[in-house]
Amino acid sequence: MNEIDPDLLKVQAPAPDWYHANMADAGEVRFAQVDGCAVHYLYWPAKGADAGNLLLVHGGGGHAHWWSFIAPFFAAAGYNTAAISLSGMGDSGRREVYGADVRVGDMRGVIADAFDGGTTFICGHSFGGFMTSRFGQLHGDEVGGIIIADSPFRPPHMREVDQKRRPRMGNKRHYETFDEAWRRFRLMPVQPCENDYLVEHIGRHSLKREPEGWCWKWDGGAMNNRRFGEPFHDYLAAATCRKAYLFGEKSFFNEPDTLAYASELVGGHIVGVPEAHHHLMLDQPLATVAAIRGILAGWRAA
Repeated sequence: MNEIDPDLLKVQAPAPDWYHANMADAGEVRFAQVDGCAVHYLYWPAKGADAGNLLLVHGGGGHAHWWSFIAPFFAAAGYNTAAISLSGMGDSGRREVYGADVRVGDMRGVIADAFDGGTTFICGHSFGGFMTSRFGQLHGDEVGGIIIADSPFRPPHMREVDQKRRPRMGNKRHYETFDEAWRRFRLMPVQPCENDYLVEHIGRHSLKREPEGWCWKWDGGAMNNRRFGEPFHDYLAAATCRKAYLFGEKSFFNEPDTLAYASELVGGHIVGVPEAHHHLMLDQPLATVAAIRGILAGWRAA
């Protein structure tokens, strides 16, 4: 694990009481050994009646702390909750080769390590939603359902355009100080976010120290555009478990054709979060929690 002075991780921007309360319950730091790689995750045991298990999967270049500020809300609702850092990202180890099947292995390893029986659900955001779709296809019988959160499942006529406009993220620079580095943090794709404390939270947890200086935690080999080269739409269509699509109503990807296609892939179970952009857990964290808990409660009731 990359050790950083805890004081450097403290958010300076004004934040609401619920954020401070949840960060006081920051989760237990754990590692699962998966095919020779240490996969980092944070864990919160369920409080109250047991509703099952929930695995939270971050987007490209992200890490477990993309969920840490809202994960306690799921634990409070009765879910044993784990937020993973996929290999090559966050505080997880690196690999020589990456791909969706490797990521599915990471996820299964954390599920086995974190949870002791019960029904498991998975919620994956953006790139994490692509990985979750592959999980649903290969191992849908092992989970109670998957939620895809604003992953850009584009219809065929839009995919070539997407390939051309995806930014290259495999290279990274080093910064002399931690403060200079986190202040360079930007959301990708670019979007506004009024919750400065959450953007700062993510930025501060995205850094590690190398001999050359401070840099982002992700491995360049895990961030090249080949990570989008698999037929994730086919994976989601073939997923054998319950599935739902959650999207930000102000998301860059909220276009009629995209939503219609996503709805088709998940069998019509699609939910929008008002006033949320692509990074919906940052824009509307409480509404995102309510939407996810609502979907899960519906599945459990059924």
